[in-house]
Amino acid sequence: MGATPASTDTLDLFEASPTSMWLEDYSDLRKLFDTWRQAGVTDLRAHLEADPRHIAQCSENIRVLRVNQRTLDLYGAASFEELSSRMQEVLRDDTFEAHVSEMVQLWEGSTQFESKSVNYALNGKRLDILLKGVILPDHQASWDRVLVVVEDVTELEDTRRRANISEQYAHSLFAYAPVSLWVEDFSAIKALLDELREQGITDFRTFTDVHPEFVERCMAEIRVLNVNHYTLGMFKASSEAELLSRLPEVFRDEMFPHFREQLIDLWDNRLFQQREVLNYALDGNVVNIHLQFSVFTGHEDNWDLVLLALTDITARKKAEAYLEYLGKHDVLTKLKNRSFYVDELNRLERKARLPISAVIIDLNRLKEINDSLGHAIGDNMLQRTGEILLQAVDKPFQPARIGGDEFAILLPGVDETGCETLVENIRELIDLNNQFYNGPPLHLSIGSATCHAAGRLEETLREADLRMYKDKRRYYEQSPADRRKWNNEASE
Repeated sequence: MGATPASTDTLDLFEASPTSMWLEDYSDLRKLFDTWRQAGVTDLRAHLEADPRHIAQCSENIRVLRVNQRTLDLYGAASFEELSSRMQEVLRDDTFEAHVSEMVQLWEGSTQFESKSVNYALNGKRLDILLKGVILPDHQASWDRVLVVVEDVTELEDTRRRANISEQYAHSLFAYAPVSLWVEDFSAIKALLDELREQGITDFRTFTDVHPEFVERCMAEIRVLNVNHYTLGMFKASSEAELLSRLPEVFRDEMFPHFREQLIDLWDNRLFQQREVLNYALDGNVVNIHLQFSVFTGHEDNWDLVLLALTDITARKKAEAYLEYLGKHDVLTKLKNRSFYVDELNRLERKARLPISAVIIDLNRLKEINDSLGHAIGDNMLQRTGEILLQAVDKPFQPARIGGDEFAILLPGVDETGCETLVENIRELIDLNNQFYNGPPLHLSIGSATCHAAGRLEETLREADLRMYKDKRRYYEQSPADRRKWNNEASE
């Protein structure tokens, strides 16, 4: 991008923002688009991808007017002049597709654009970024003022610092910034905390343990002064009035312990905070949020002006939860997996709760079923096994799939009698299960053993395994007719 210093008015919020902000002029880009339209271009993506020089033309017609100090810090630049003169080091390699996407969004009439891309600091460090841009109101005819926000998602950093806000221009930046922003008044909360200090309270955490109603009172004293447009969409509100009138639906349930920690930080005079919290959208869905809280510079004495920046991390949290689930569960059967089983064995060996019973289970003829009827039928047999074990085994015990057709249940604190009862329940559920499913009947070989002495768990597992194999031999010796029957059904 071509870059020239701007002669715009100094904007305290812009300069002091802990988020990387760029004020840019896209007016020449708009003229370039008009020229291409007149030349008959209708598919901008195809036009740009056909010749890389076209995307270079777009970059050359974008002027950076101003960046804030956070931008200089993020990219390791000593000054605006240094950054603008070395933009070719910032925008390289993996930026082509993202830049094309941004151009296409503008070409198709959007006044906002966003992309995920890669930039590079001047020291060569790779920066994974989330870029969001908006054409500022009153400039949508000329595109001569575009606000671009770059979020460094390589790692979570301090993204909100104290800001001295220029009131007149801050409204536009606040209202149309592509992040959720709240301005709140915490002065009543400060007054309540000061009152406690005057009463001689010194251990605020213990005080809130004894008086949880004080936290609820403080939550009720929050006064929301303003929210921006992005916030309404994030919380599924049709208007600011609707959102503010329904705040008890947003801040509830799991929000209480998070707000208590926020109060404890404020008691300790931590006026800049960040934490992960839970809120609720007005449609009832949970919104996982990374919250950044800062008392405005000049308002530290009464907290009457506080800025909160909320980033929706719900998708990330779901991904993390799913990965955590996959780490300990078998997706097909919904049982715990071998990794969980091994961890549980290690835990029981370190801290045994005797007696410990173990049940080893094997699904008979899985390979033959897979070969004759197909893996879909085999998977169904495994799923049915999972259903039976989940029904038979009560918490806190957890059945696990430890191999292709192998399952195990560890039962700390359960003796032989309890273990035998569980095995009988499993066999009864197998019979019931076979009545409700067509296809080959489900047969499980089961062996169990009980450990009464520390350090003997491995021996107990071997004994349970041997008993399972004895049960398997009995099954094959006693059911050759069953085998011929389902083989004949498979060939029909």
